[in-house]
Amino acid sequence: MPLKAVTARRLYRQIADQLITLIRRGEFKPGSRLPAERDLARQIGVSRPSVREALIALEVEGYVEVRVGAGVYVNSRAGVSTARTALPPDSGPFELIQARRIVEAECAALAARNATPAQIRQLKAALASMARDRRRNVVPLEGDRQFHERIGAASGNSALALLVNTLWVQRTGPLFLRLEHHFDTPALWTAAISEHEAVLHAIERHDGGAARAAMKRHLDRAAMRFKRSFGK
Repeated sequence: MPLKAVTARRLYRQIADQLITLIRRGEFKPGSRLPAERDLARQIGVSRPSVREALIALEVEGYVEVRVGAGVYVNSRAGVSTARTALPPDSGPFELIQARRIVEAECAALAARNATPAQIRQLKAALASMARDRRRNVVPLEGDRQFHERIGAASGNSALALLVNTLWVQRTGPLFLRLEHHFDTPALWTAAISEHEAVLHAIERHDGGAARAAMKRHLDRAAMRFKRSFGK
């Protein structure tokens, strides 16, 4: 299979473009299953998360269908059209989680030191909104956004708060939302809410080290939830 090594710039996009070329050439036939992520990663010389980001981009663009538990399949009409759904130049979902881990962990530590009583009440309200939506079987994305952005504001650093807001815009972009969709379950959000509670409790105790660790743990676990195999 003529797959080439790639450089680091927007890695998932380069991987996706190589796979598109192979699909259009007919090397991956419509209806066929793509090789497993680990095999693609080994042949191209990249990490499995980078391959996963590329496959999600191809799904958003209509080239493949991801069937969790069964694998990734070329759409029956993938080779017919040369047009591609335009995607914004977002970072890959796993790159985004890594960036959020760095920025938001420090925001949480600063919030433990700087948050006012009013800001802590706002964090509690955001967490209550998440729990309420979860009980109603509504995806608690709005409460999630409020919780993280309010921690950024409570850090007392306007530049960090702006970074958190900017990263959240990408967190609600098509690549991240499509990846999340495949693993979105009540259990996922129950775990996420529990992790948010640990961050809040550390901020309430004014324990910066615990707040930083709790935020890192939350985002590490978020990444792990999105790495469950697509195939059998």
